Amino acid sequence: MTPSESQPVEPPPVAKGFDLATLLAERGGERYDLHTRHLNHQLPRMLHTIGFDKVYERAEGAHFWDAEGQDYLDMLAGFGVMGLGRHHPVVRKALHDVLDAGLADLTRFDCQPLPGLLAEKLLTYSPHLDRVFFGNSGTEAVETALKFARYATGRPRILYCAHAFHGLTTGSLSVNGEDGFRDGFAPLLPDTAIPLGDLDALARELKRGDVAGLIVEPIQGKGVHEAPPGYLRAAQELLHQHKALLIADEVQTGLGRTGDFYAYQHEAGVEPDLLCVSKALSGGYVPVSATLGKDWIFKKVYSSMDRVLVHSASFGSNAQAMAAGLATLSVMDDEGVVANARHTGDLLRTRLAALVDRYELLREVRGRGLMIGIEFGKPTSLGLRSRWAMLQAARKGLFAQMVVVPLLQRHRILTQVSGDHLEVIKLIPPLIIDESDVDRFVEAFTAVMDDAHGGGGLMWDFGRTLVKQAVANR
Repeated sequence: MTPSESQPVEPPPVAKGFDLATLLAERGGERYDLHTRHLNHQLPRMLHTIGFDKVYERAEGAHFWDAEGQDYLDMLAGFGVMGLGRHHPVVRKALHDVLDAGLADLTRFDCQPLPGLLAEKLLTYSPHLDRVFFGNSGTEAVETALKFARYATGRPRILYCAHAFHGLTTGSLSVNGEDGFRDGFAPLLPDTAIPLGDLDALARELKRGDVAGLIVEPIQGKGVHEAPPGYLRAAQELLHQHKALLIADEVQTGLGRTGDFYAYQHEAGVEPDLLCVSKALSGGYVPVSATLGKDWIFKKVYSSMDRVLVHSASFGSNAQAMAAGLATLSVMDDEGVVANARHTGDLLRTRLAALVDRYELLREVRGRGLMIGIEFGKPTSLGLRSRWAMLQAARKGLFAQMVVVPLLQRHRILTQVSGDHLEVIKLIPPLIIDESDVDRFVEAFTAVMDDAHGGGGLMWDFGRTLVKQAVANR
């Protein structure tokens, strides 16, 4: 036996280190199974049920592509996060640059320049405000505003509007106007709902003397309902008469979504005391939020060196988020993003509104800029009325879902139903869509509505499937 034969053969060395491309190549096909086993198991179940279990390979701007190279138009923008679309080159470069800079980030006991620069830039869009607190998400921006309003006024109660959505953490949930989100999580904070636009209800609550402020979305995300003309200005005056604060939640409506930089700016004279932003400020990359406020509010909260950390966030003001925010604002200025949202939004809304008289199932098109709600309603003809009644008896909102599914399956356009039990589709595409994208959506939507009014075919077959699912889940 030779020496080489007498010695065991050693296996080749195992490569060490982390290789993202290899990991995704080896395990990417398990995506739905991994979610089922380790994350929210109802998400893949829901996606399989409605046929949304796609595998997207890459994305750029307002489009995705699947493994077959087919492109999909994104009219959802990650619930509004992707204001600039996906992978904008300016934001991407800024993140490469900040990582390559090797900054001494988050030491906690120094003052880095990027947070100050982003705050300075952000405040230029709302010059009546003075200071900024940076967090990581929309709900955290709201939590900050709730705390600051309570402390600054010395009062415990916040008013909010019915059907509002301000987040899902416990404080934000206390001002969430939907029981479906609140159920099972009590006790919450002692806050009070009032109808959007009801000044009399606001005045009645303010007379009790314990209200710290009113938090309001200028356009509610659920259902896309806009505050009535003059409401925000009148509410602001009432609040200030009673030494309470106006808090504007612009987490979804802010940064150009509605055709102005902030939605509250559609109404002259409105100057919120506290302002919450997030989503699009991220550039679609790094979670970030900002709560902007008046100088006296911040100085009251941070009233001494003993209170320097009375409100803080571990990852707030991190260099990557600040760089993404600065790059995003630069792109918005340089590329006329807000003006584009106004122009394409007006075009899209006008073309869709022109279809209301054509389709009896189409009730209303509303919104501002690129935040548009398409509402469906009970038809007049006998055949369609019976099919509509079948859906409504099973679960309200199924018809809107019937529209969303063929938009994706047949036309490769991603949209969403605007809320549980609502017959409303909400369009919140990236703010950089162009007229060709508007054409594509309107043509696809028209085809789907033609099919729905035809009274048969695959669309209503799918409706019956949804009815069976709804009944089974009761």
